[in-house]
Parts: sequence; structure tokens; C-alpha cells
Amino acid sequence: MGKATVKVGLAVATGILAVIGVAWAARPLAVDDADTLARGQCELEIGASFEQTETCDHWEFPFGISCGVIERLQVGIGFGGQFEERTELLENCGSEKKDKVSGIGDLNFGAKWQVIQSCPLGARHAVAPSVKFPAADEDEGLGSGHTDYDVTWIASRNFGKRVGVHFNCGYAWIGGPDKDILHCGGGFEFQISEALQWVGELFGEKELRDESESALQYNTGFRWSPSENLTVDVAGGSRLTGDTPDFTATAGLTWNFGVF
Repeated sequence: MGKATVKVGLAVATGILAVIGVAWAARPLAVDDADTLARGQCELEIGASFEQTETCDHWEFPFGISCGVIERLQVGIGFGGQFEERTELLENCGSEKKDKVSGIGDLNFGAKWQVIQSCPLGARHAVAPSVKFPAADEDEGLGSGHTDYDVTWIASRNFGKRVGVHFNCGYAWIGGPDKDILHCGGGFEFQISEALQWVGELFGEKELRDESESALQYNTGFRWSPSENLTVDVAGGSRLTGDTPDFTATAGLTWNFGVF
């Protein structure tokens, strides 16, 4: 397998932001909110996502669970499976070769601590540290084979009962030979009805080396809550600049429940 194929596989598997704690963002957004689960409350997230580039179709089937351990502090774990179909152009005959690989994803641990419930501007602030352990197959290009660390600052503010906005900014320490990453993003939520929300986001990353290009992508979709404890989501997005997927799509559900 060529280096270009491995690079594509790693880029898609880690995602545009290389966000370690994405399993704990409010689906279907990558941009997180500053709110935490109440003590004794848990949240189970499962879903499926698709990313397409010129040379690779990538599927992921993530799941994660988070729990509130004390007031304003939650912890979580995320895992899943992945599948790729890669296309390689054969120079000798000008034809294409299809290569299919599958395996498990990396293992993610994270926490979120709401450090400020309301600042003078009315925003809530949180800090989210996380770590990604290498469980995906490095030889197949499904993972980097290295441990990564991330710390993200999160700010959220509501405007009335219908609109909420969120801003994230974080730094990821990337294991191995790859450079560290600075990532930022902004998202919004608009309450269309009691059960339906429209959500969207703009997020990007910058690898900390002189010749790297900033990557920027958008994502928008809906959340539907048929009951108080269950939310179904769907979203789609695409690239704006940089080496990001041509098209992304995700769907899943979130179930809230109490353990005590």
C-alpha cells in the first residue's frame, strides 16, 4: 500500500479536527457545548458516519457513553468500527484498483468540566481534556499507531429560548512524527419546535508547520426528540478549504438515562 493511500486513510480516520473527544459533543455536531450531565445521569450515543474523498470512501460506526460523576463534571469513553474502500489509479494500464479494509477504531477517553456557569457576558465555559489510545490497525492505514492528547476550551451562550451558540478552541498533541494541531469551531442551535432543532457548524484545523494549509469544513442538520430522553439526528457537510472530505454524512441517536 502506497504512502498516499496511508495518508488518506489516516486523515479520514482521525477526522478534520483530529478531535479526540468528539464522541462527547452533542450529535451531530463536532463542536461541543459547555453543558455537562447532572450527577448520576448518563448519555449513550450510537451512530454511523460517511466521508468521501476522491480516492477513499470511509464509514465509521461510533458509540460512546458519558456519565456525570459530580456537579459540573462528566467523563466518557468512545469506541467503534470503521470500513474503507480505497481507489488507486494504476499507472501502467490507466485502470483503477479497489482496496477494501475494515477494523476497529481508536479508543477515546475524555472529560468535561464546566468551570464557569455564567460569565459577565452570560456565557458558560468548560474545559475538555481527552486522550486517544491506538487501537486501530496502523498497518492498514486505519490509525496512526500513536497516543494523542487534546485540551479544548468551550464557551456556550443562549439567546432567548430558541437560539444557542457555541465556540471551541483546542490544541492536540499528536504522537509520532506528525505535527501538533490547533483546532477551532463555532456552532449554533435553533429550536424550530418543541421536538425539532436545526443545527450547524463551521470548524477547522491548522497543522503547526509552515507549509501546511488550514482545513475548513461546514456541517448542518437536524435533531428530533420524540421523547424527553431520546434524540435522533441527521446531518451532512462538505469542504470549504484544505485537505478535507468532499462530502460527509452522519446519522445516529442519543439516549439519556439515570443510574441513581
